[in-house]
Amino acid sequence: MANYSIGQVEELTGIKSHVLRYWEEVIPGFAPQKDFGGRRVYSQKEVDMINRLNFLINEKKFTIEGARDQIIAESQIVSENFDIMQDIHELRQELSDILLTIKKYRNK
Repeated sequence: MANYSIGQVEELTGIKSHVLRYWEEVIPGFAPQKDFGGRRVYSQKEVDMINRLNFLINEKKFTIEGARDQIIAESQIVSENFDIMQDIHELRQELSDILLTIKKYRNK
């Protein structure tokens, strides 16, 4: 399973690192692991949640509280369809890795 640094997540999602740290405080279940150096390490599940929060807040114009409530409601649906959602997460992880690789070579 791929893990992403906060800089890579910012590159993948367009969400600034200070916003990501704020969302950790107000969104239940959104807490990336930290490595031995104390740096945040994001899983594909967290990247998916960041993309969903970004969509709800910036496209659908939810408040942060409304987006949080929506994420909680959606998590119940996800648990009921775990196998399908697991496949989707794996595909998104592959796509995220491909995007980072493309960006890396494009910047050279």
